[in-house]
Amino acid sequence: MTLTFSPFLPWIVIAVLAVAALALSFIGLWRGVRGAWLRGLALAALLAAIANPLLTQEEREPLSTIVPVIVDRSQSQDVQDRPQMTDTALETLKDRLSRFPRIEPRIVEVRDNGESDSPSTQLFSALSSAVSDVSPSRVGGAIFLSDGQIHDIPNALPNAEQALGFRAPVHGLITGKADEFDRRIEIVRAPRFGIVNEEQQLTLRVFDDGRPAGGGSAEVTVKMNGEEIATLQATPGQPTPFSFKVPRGGNNVMEFSVAELPGEVTAANNRAVHLIEGIRQNLRVLLVSGEPHAGERAWRNLLKSDASVDLVHFTILRPPEKQDGTPINELSLIAFPTRELFVEKIEDFDLIIFDRYQHRGVLPILYYDYIAQYVEKGGALLIAAGPEHAGQDSIAMTPLASVLPAQPTGQVHQAAFYPRLSEAGKKHPVTRGLDGSANEPPQWGRWFRTISVDPPQGQTVMLGDGQDPLLVLNRQGEGRVAMLLSDQGWLWARGFEGGGPHVALYRRIAHWLMKEPELEEEALTARANGRTLEITRQTIGDDPGQASVRFPSGKTENMAFTTTEPGLYKIERRMDETGLFEIKNGDFTTLVHVGAVDAPEFKAMISTTETLKPLADATRGSVHRVADNSGRIALPDILPVRGDIRVADEDRMLIRLTDETVLKGVNTLPLFAGFAGLAALLLAFSALWWREGR
Repeated sequence: MTLTFSPFLPWIVIAVLAVAALALSFIGLWRGVRGAWLRGLALAALLAAIANPLLTQEEREPLSTIVPVIVDRSQSQDVQDRPQMTDTALETLKDRLSRFPRIEPRIVEVRDNGESDSPSTQLFSALSSAVSDVSPSRVGGAIFLSDGQIHDIPNALPNAEQALGFRAPVHGLITGKADEFDRRIEIVRAPRFGIVNEEQQLTLRVFDDGRPAGGGSAEVTVKMNGEEIATLQATPGQPTPFSFKVPRGGNNVMEFSVAELPGEVTAANNRAVHLIEGIRQNLRVLLVSGEPHAGERAWRNLLKSDASVDLVHFTILRPPEKQDGTPINELSLIAFPTRELFVEKIEDFDLIIFDRYQHRGVLPILYYDYIAQYVEKGGALLIAAGPEHAGQDSIAMTPLASVLPAQPTGQVHQAAFYPRLSEAGKKHPVTRGLDGSANEPPQWGRWFRTISVDPPQGQTVMLGDGQDPLLVLNRQGEGRVAMLLSDQGWLWARGFEGGGPHVALYRRIAHWLMKEPELEEEALTARANGRTLEITRQTIGDDPGQASVRFPSGKTENMAFTTTEPGLYKIERRMDETGLFEIKNGDFTTLVHVGAVDAPEFKAMISTTETLKPLADATRGSVHRVADNSGRIALPDILPVRGDIRVADEDRMLIRLTDETVLKGVNTLPLFAGFAGLAALLLAFSALWWREGR
């Protein structure tokens, strides 16, 4: 209860009146006037009434003590029995806190929100949000239920209160076991690009977190595009260099895996993936034209326009059988270096093109066998056939026939026709989606000649007149062969009847022959765009069915493909997990890493009490494991205390109770109001009148 004033007149007026009353009373007392002291009392009572004194009493209600409980639900908490530990410990903690009416727990579960490509456990950010609407003095403590792998712990020194925003103990309840260990592998340094078939080097490291796993070396298996290429012996904790060659242009997937150890926390980080883009440097193409004709310029212009292609082009202008009496020393021709090209340096070429070439004695018959061996060992051969391919001097009559997908019948079909895609060609990436192919007839110019062949091997992706094969693609041994059974492609290049997509067609044929991954007719690929997983399946067969996706957490989910184009199926899904995903479809398997490869969430996954201990010590808190050696959940007791906590208690979690209250109402009693005030004034003036009357 307090005394306050609510004056009827300004205080300056009351002060003047008080001075005047005091002066009158003093003069009266000094002169000995009878009743002077009574006059002074009466004036004082009048001034007190004007000052209007009030007795006030506040009604206050004590506020609750806020205790935020931050529950870690990150991916590192999903391994082994940590989810069950967390759930049981949380229920036990809720029951303990409910026994104290003045403690208000705020349960905040922190999960990966799926927005960051580099997920981490941000518990202290969640703590700040949980207490942002209350004053710091109401926070009695903070309890973290986690595996200890927290990535935003503030520095406890020199001022923990300033770092936290409140002055209260911080406690940690740690899931997991004290003797956990985990083996993981990381790519420390690696190139993003590499020249095909040139030596590249990267550095990897194997880590053994927690207690030693037995020492010794770790065996690392290395795969390139799904095929095992090496096995390494790595010493845990030490960098291990590895040299390799990029086998092909385009995207290459390298997988490094270390065997899972018995009892380790998780195998999710036992594999690492690195993507390296293969770059072909100075692709070497040998183009041999059997004679000058209108179509050879189309091939030459296409290959010369590509800055990454080194073109070697020969045209046979004077075959050996040509005899016109011109002396050899007067001819301005270059002799065809057959031995140098087809024996000594044949392995240097990425692609050999025979453009309307026929066997006329320029190449020895043995050299065709060398070309066939070149294809079997992984080389690429393109036959652009003209009428000579159906004649007696056809190269199909040489040892090269062993690698050709089709044999000529000896007939040349002369008729106007629109080149069309076959059913397989509508799905094959070499011809799929060619501009103009979707219409009937196709929106491109006609051709007028095809070479008839027996039923071919491989895939017939384009048709001539009727069902005659026009473009045949085939794998032979480790190499590839393509046959274009017409020499009329130059009509498209010249714009005849509107022309056609000769550049796209020729380029795709050449790139397929040189094994560009994006033109594989049967392929399963995956890529990550931020947190979105994109899976692509190319096939010239039927619907590939569902893809089986194995998540980093170990769960498996079947996902259905969506047809985007003939022969092209896709899945696009935003993932709630980050890490290494394994995708399977039929006999095809691929890996992709969603999110940053160096995400903190996967760098260490063993539970630990060491990360929270410095902050707990600085705030007089404590850190405990939620389970004892037998696996039973055993939480420390909760002890509410008043005032500042000066000494930590290792066996109990101290909670500082707040002294703050909230004002519910104010009761006011005027001292000179009503009958009481009137009686006091009447008494004073009645006493004055009585004294004056004597």
